[in-house]
Amino acid sequence: MFKAVFLQKNDQGEFKASIEELSESQLPDNGDVLVEISHSTLNYKDGLAICNKSPVVRQWPMVAGIDGAGTVLESKHPRFKTGDAVILNGFGVGETHWGCLAGKAKLKGDWLIHRPAGLSAEQTMAIGTAGYTAMLCVLGLEKSGVKPEHGEILVTGATGGVGSVAIALLSKLGYTVVATSGKPEQAEFLTSLGAHEVLDRNTISAAGKPLQKERWAGVVDCVGSHTLANACAQTKYGGTVTACGLAQGMDLPSSVAPFILRGVTLKGIDSVMAPIAVREEAWARLAKDLDLNKLSKLSRVISLEDSLNVAAQIMAGSNTGRVVVKV
Repeated sequence: MFKAVFLQKNDQGEFKASIEELSESQLPDNGDVLVEISHSTLNYKDGLAICNKSPVVRQWPMVAGIDGAGTVLESKHPRFKTGDAVILNGFGVGETHWGCLAGKAKLKGDWLIHRPAGLSAEQTMAIGTAGYTAMLCVLGLEKSGVKPEHGEILVTGATGGVGSVAIALLSKLGYTVVATSGKPEQAEFLTSLGAHEVLDRNTISAAGKPLQKERWAGVVDCVGSHTLANACAQTKYGGTVTACGLAQGMDLPSSVAPFILRGVTLKGIDSVMAPIAVREEAWARLAKDLDLNKLSKLSRVISLEDSLNVAAQIMAGSNTGRVVVKV
């Protein structure tokens, strides 16, 4: 038996999230690797699922948790053997396949990567899908030719998981980072991660002109909607905007002007279904380029039992940084 964050919905549509004791025999039979989960995390998507705020869960009942780190107990997959330390991010886990806010998870080996040397299980979950997405954004900027000497990098939604890790990564790599946030009391926290300047999110979140004064060499946008539109409108000629979030909305009230008059690139970042080779590159870079002292500043550890209350905090917008769940 093992404990899990268990999500249920009956025929009348009544929802329940609870900590339950489950049996190994209840795990899905379409996974080929049985993993003992030592650590998971709470992402925004987990908060949506646990608080029933959005149709994240596609099959019922469901074990929550889109991220997990642990040790292989049994494997029928050629890449993994008993005792291997592994990481899981995304691939619909916690949505269509039982997830990792649980003592055990039966997963597909095609979804897993080996935990990089130099990172503990707890550290990988302090990074989690949010930090791994931040690294994908940084790689997107690098591969588009954005260099530190080209100018400032804007990071929106900066106190969230993606934004905070992006600031830590970019600052260590030599970029000048400007952060936007709706939490002025967190400005000192953001500068401690490496932000050169912190702006109120209201300076960029309202409707704006299609073309505005050029400022940003690159952007990591976690917000979408008007914020993303303004970020594009303020990006320098030939700059790149990486888009990975929708905290403000899924819409993009913009025009083609930044793209055809300034050659701006809008690069979408998908972390859920990214191929294994891309994941391995991102995690190898995280092990090398993320300041682990800063990682400890932007994360906290909670118990599995605490996860329901903390998920509600995430939905209320009162959480800062990354939440690691010690299973």
